[in-house]
Amino acid sequence: MSRISPRTLNPNEKVKYLDLLWTSIAGLENRQEVKNFFKDLLGEGEAIMLSRRITIAKMLLEGETYQKIVDELGVGIDTVNRVSQWLNSGFGGYEKAIRAFEKALARRKEIEDRKYLTPYSFAWLKNKYPLHFLLFNLMDSVGKKDQNDKRKEKQHK
Repeated sequence: MSRISPRTLNPNEKVKYLDLLWTSIAGLENRQEVKNFFKDLLGEGEAIMLSRRITIAKMLLEGETYQKIVDELGVGIDTVNRVSQWLNSGFGGYEKAIRAFEKALARRKEIEDRKYLTPYSFAWLKNKYPLHFLLFNLMDSVGKKDQNDKRKEKQHK
C-alpha cells in the first residue's frame, strides 16, 4: 500500500477515514479486543514506535529531562520535542491514556499481591473481611493517597 499524504486528501475523505478508525476503536469492548485489533492493524515496528511515543510522554509527565529520555530510549531530540508539543498543545489523550495505564498496573499489582497473602494473617483477614477492618482500610487508603500526592508534587517541581 502506498503512502497517502493527508494534504492530498480532500476534507471529506479525511473525515471519512478518520471516523472509520475512531469509531472502530470505540466499538471495542475490552483489552483483548483492542490488542487483537491493533495486532491486525499495525506491524510490530509500528506498534513499538507508538508505544515508545507513549513512553516518552510518560517520562516527560514524570519530569524527566529531554537528554535522559534521549539517552535511555535512544530516540532523537526531535521526537522528544514533538511528543512534548503534543502534550502541551494536544487534546489530553496522552495524559488520559497514561493515567489509565497506571490504574491498570495498580490493579494488576493488587491482584498479584492478594495471591501471596498468607492465609489467616492480618493482611489476609483485612482483605477477606473489609468491613470488619474498615477503619484500618480507610487509614491505609489515606496513606496511599498521601504518598501519591507527594510523588505527584515531586514530579511537578
